[in-house]
Amino acid sequence: MTALLTRRKVLAGMGVLGLGLLAGCDTRGQLSYKYGKDLSDKILGRTFKLKDTEGNTVTLSSFRGLMPMIFFGFTQCPAVCPTTLARAAKIKKLMGKDGDILQVVFITLDPERDTPQILDAYVKTFDPSFVALYGTLEETKATAKEFDVFYEKVPAGDTYTLSHTSTSYVYDTRGNLRVGLSQSLSAQECTEDLQTVMEVC
Repeated sequence: MTALLTRRKVLAGMGVLGLGLLAGCDTRGQLSYKYGKDLSDKILGRTFKLKDTEGNTVTLSSFRGLMPMIFFGFTQCPAVCPTTLARAAKIKKLMGKDGDILQVVFITLDPERDTPQILDAYVKTFDPSFVALYGTLEETKATAKEFDVFYEKVPAGDTYTLSHTSTSYVYDTRGNLRVGLSQSLSAQECTEDLQTVMEVC
């Protein structure tokens, strides 16, 4: 009797879980965001392979169970990158305990100057949990292309700066791309959209 009851509970639970999957993480393009751009119908960032600042190989699946927020930039960026990373740190705080699953990922577009040591120190200035990734020039180009990210060198005296896409790409905990957050959004606006993602995942 107990075994049968347990079995029924398990089957019932599986049924509820199945419905949850149909209504949630496996459903594409059915979330409504107040501020960000719905990217649920896009397939971006599925196959990138880069290194973290400790030399470990990282792919999208490395963040399974977390909500990755991926942003491209470079450490010598004068305004956009530090502003975006500071906003991300504020978002984590606004999310409270839920902020623990938000994994901010900074991918450098300037591997020639952004060494692992520089990258690690840079992102951790904003939050100790932030992760920085880098690759070779070829890997960087391929990864940017995979995310449909634009970037180019702009001469600046005897050196250069970079012009680049400033969107933050947010995935759910199952690795599905969900929303793009523009640079112009406030931390509060971004937090509201991330809470929408968390409602289903």
